[in-house]
Amino acid sequence: MREEEKNQSSQWKKFLKKRWVYPAIYLASAALLISGIFWFQAANKKVADPPGVTENNTDNLTGNNNNDDAVEVTQPLENVDMPVANQDEVEYVTEFFDINASEEELEAALIVDGNKYHPNLGVDIAKKDNSEFNVLAALSGKVTAVRNDSLLGNVIEIDHGKGVTTVYQSVKNFKVQEGDSVKQGDVLATSGTSQLNKAAKTHLHFEIRKDNQAVNPQSYFGQPVTSLEADSNAEEKSNESKDDSEMHEEKSNESKDNSTMEEETNKFKDNSTMEEETNKSKDNSSMEKETDSDMEESDDQTKSSDETKSSDETNSSDEPMKDTSNLEIQE
Repeated sequence: MREEEKNQSSQWKKFLKKRWVYPAIYLASAALLISGIFWFQAANKKVADPPGVTENNTDNLTGNNNNDDAVEVTQPLENVDMPVANQDEVEYVTEFFDINASEEELEAALIVDGNKYHPNLGVDIAKKDNSEFNVLAALSGKVTAVRNDSLLGNVIEIDHGKGVTTVYQSVKNFKVQEGDSVKQGDVLATSGTSQLNKAAKTHLHFEIRKDNQAVNPQSYFGQPVTSLEADSNAEEKSNESKDDSEMHEEKSNESKDNSTMEEETNKFKDNSTMEEETNKSKDNSSMEKETDSDMEESDDQTKSSDETKSSDETNSSDEPMKDTSNLEIQE
């Protein structure tokens, strides 16, 4: 038995040592796997039968008997409307305070409140005969605020999404409340007065805000609401470019300051080096002067010693002469 088992194992080993065995096993396994995947997909696939076309259902194909309500695929974009029913009956009492306008226009866009002047962040609209009129929604949206305000003359705020908000001030007889959804052209209230702008009398103060920033409504009347988003994106890009330019200027100024500091440091080093050299030259000159004085003193000393020696020699030579003279006289 053991010998037979050994023979069988040796045969299997010999069989597995052949080069074509393992590739054949891999190919067979891959074929089984792929066939299993296809079988699984075919088992779970549900093929719907095409509707049969008969004489009885030809009307359904043409849509004659279609009583279902139509579903709106895309909602058309709204253009910003003036918040009044008839534009020809109204006029602008106070326009938007635009910093790029002329001095006369800027002065006309100021709201006078006693001794105070306020820039108008919207437009004040009134009827030409100073009568009251209905205030309409300029865009569809959701009412986010309805409040009484004696200074501003009551306020309604509507959110239109993507950071766009419209504000209606100097109104009365509210027709909406907070949380209501309104469509473009719905009546919101009636025009009224405010203590802030008494000179406008019966009017509507209307504002458009993009990301809490007031924009000129007159620039967007009749324009799609997407123009507000495009302008805000352009402003963001311009602000980013301004920030980048400011950062570049700051860096350049810093580099200039650093170079200036380096120049001043180098000048200071040069001045200190020059001072050191000057001091060295002064020291050398003083040393030379001291050396010269020492040499002069030594010369003077040598001269005086020589003179002393010569005088001594002279005296010594005179003494024997005197002696000889004395001897002569004695003789």
